[in-house]
Amino acid sequence: MARDLSSGDLLRQVWGFDGFRPGQQEIVEAVAEGRDVLAIMPTGGGKSLCYQLPALMRDGVTVVISPLIALMRDQVRALREAGVEAGALTSGNTEAETDAVFQAIAAGQIKMLYLAPERLASGGTVSLLRRAGVTAIAVDEAHCVSQWGHDFRPDYLRIGDLKRALNVPLAAFTATADAETRAEIVTRLFEGAEPLTFLRGFDRPNIRLAFQPKDSPRNQVLSYVAARRGQSGIIYCGARARTETLAQALREAGHPAIAYHAGLEAEARREAEARFQREDGLIVVATVAFGMGIDKPDIRWVLHADLPKSIEGYYQEIGRAGRDGDPADTLTLYGPDDIRLRRTQIDEGLAEPARKSADHARLNALLGLAEATGCRRRRLLAYFGEELAEDCGNCDLCQSPPKLFDGTMAVRKALSAMLRTGEWFGSGHLIDILTGTTTEKVRERGHDQLPTFGVGREHGRGQWQAIFRQMMGLDLCRPDPERHGALHLTEAAHPVLRGETGVTLRQDTTRTKAANVLRAQVSEEDEPLLSALKARRRALAEAARVPAYVIFPDRTLIEMAERRPRDLDQMARIGGVGAKKLESYGQAFLEVIAGEQAQMHPARRALAGRPEGALFDRLVAAQLRLQRGEDGTEKPLSCSTAQIRRIAEARPANLDALARHLDEARLRRFADAFLDEIAAAD
Repeated sequence: MARDLSSGDLLRQVWGFDGFRPGQQEIVEAVAEGRDVLAIMPTGGGKSLCYQLPALMRDGVTVVISPLIALMRDQVRALREAGVEAGALTSGNTEAETDAVFQAIAAGQIKMLYLAPERLASGGTVSLLRRAGVTAIAVDEAHCVSQWGHDFRPDYLRIGDLKRALNVPLAAFTATADAETRAEIVTRLFEGAEPLTFLRGFDRPNIRLAFQPKDSPRNQVLSYVAARRGQSGIIYCGARARTETLAQALREAGHPAIAYHAGLEAEARREAEARFQREDGLIVVATVAFGMGIDKPDIRWVLHADLPKSIEGYYQEIGRAGRDGDPADTLTLYGPDDIRLRRTQIDEGLAEPARKSADHARLNALLGLAEATGCRRRRLLAYFGEELAEDCGNCDLCQSPPKLFDGTMAVRKALSAMLRTGEWFGSGHLIDILTGTTTEKVRERGHDQLPTFGVGREHGRGQWQAIFRQMMGLDLCRPDPERHGALHLTEAAHPVLRGETGVTLRQDTTRTKAANVLRAQVSEEDEPLLSALKARRRALAEAARVPAYVIFPDRTLIEMAERRPRDLDQMARIGGVGAKKLESYGQAFLEVIAGEQAQMHPARRALAGRPEGALFDRLVAAQLRLQRGEDGTEKPLSCSTAQIRRIAEARPANLDALARHLDEARLRRFADAFLDEIAAAD
């Protein structure tokens, strides 16, 4: 390829384009001049051309670091079709393919060499690239260097070392980088030396943005897909198993659909990618493991069946639709369970507190987008530092403006209910209190006596569920992983509670659900605890090498999750917890429910859950009170735990009967008090 051709000539000759897309030419020329470059461009904005074309304008080989095997293979194939000598070294290569690349390098026939980041861990890679005559490095998906980002690849941290070893210019490209991530890219790839930075806009005006609260989510997905029959689309799910079940449901409804996730065999993943590239109208139901390497231009829609992890992830995933510039559609379904899951993933992660705070802020940005009351695109672009002069007209809120209402009083009532219950409960129990619903849990805890009991009867249960969801979306309250998802107030809630700040909510998302929904094993507020109890059961069962149900059946764990016993007395009243299982496993499950507990004396534990246990406690209290006599000046005297247990079980009704258990000195000290306690217990 003639290096004296201009960028425009090469663009026409190699790619057949008459002109650059907006922003491309400046980047191409800077990279061709050998400048260090950081370019942030929207998905579908033509990033690959910005490092491929400069490679043809200079001597030597350009090495491209990319995490996406499928994309590398596609680009190598396309370059070869365009007459450019290119090759790739990845784990997806056959032995013959790798040998062919090595031979081309040795013969000086490679112009562009694609490399998986994992290859940088090999000791011989630097010498191989020197022999190949590498004169420039291009890094695709540069945000993967962000150690706490949504697509972190540890081997990306080696790229800075590679640049230093080869002493060549580096150009980094990504579509997903906020200010913090951009700073991290500069530090790790350019060692802090400021590259020439191009921020080419994030707007994809052809993509329609929409969010919906979950309401029978499978039906929502099936209805959405039915309205787009025959169009290629991607459905993103938060769990592998969900991809399988949802793909099956779509096939049963007559849609061509396949599942894709990292748990599939490599060959099955490759086949799925190939089919999606090859077949029209195919739907892929996938985890986020799918899509980054798919360069399919006519994906007409992207649906998130679960809330994404971050606003960056959301932006990148919806960007896979409409790469051809034609209209494309997106929809994100979300609910309180999604918010709880994402908060818990951050809180239970290994990051430092400052990083967790930043991750919560990123999630807040996404939740703010989900619960927006005005143009979604303006809010999305504002997060990335761009200002849209006017509403976009191509999001659900622009096309159907929501009905708003002043939710300040409702939110204050909800926050008050949280505080008055010690911030120990989830939305389900709080809604029972606010609506004046007298459940067993409400009655047992005396919450029907709270001032907030029944103060929210003006809203139905479905309306309160939407209010709580919006409160979580506005970060007025968060689930506490230490308390199994119980809601607690954030700093942002206190001005609302004091009446200093108002809250506007969307009325159209607070309607009562019309459809009947199959009840889960437990309410959503008890699901985290049930999961934790099952995990403890699984560990105990594995240690004992018995089936899990031998420890406790599901029904018992469900009752534990719903009733949340606080001590062994209450645990003993759970169905399925007999004396032996209480002895063997009671303490272990109490630790899951209520944290570390003081160990109960074996003599007392034998009485757990029985009236004798309560009497035992009262006798111990009386003994402590009289340990030094009525006036506190006598010689210390006490009974053994075994003696008190026998008295609690026998319940002697008079002095003679009590004398069978105590000597004369202890009778003089404790008899009257013990007999009074026994009489009161009867």
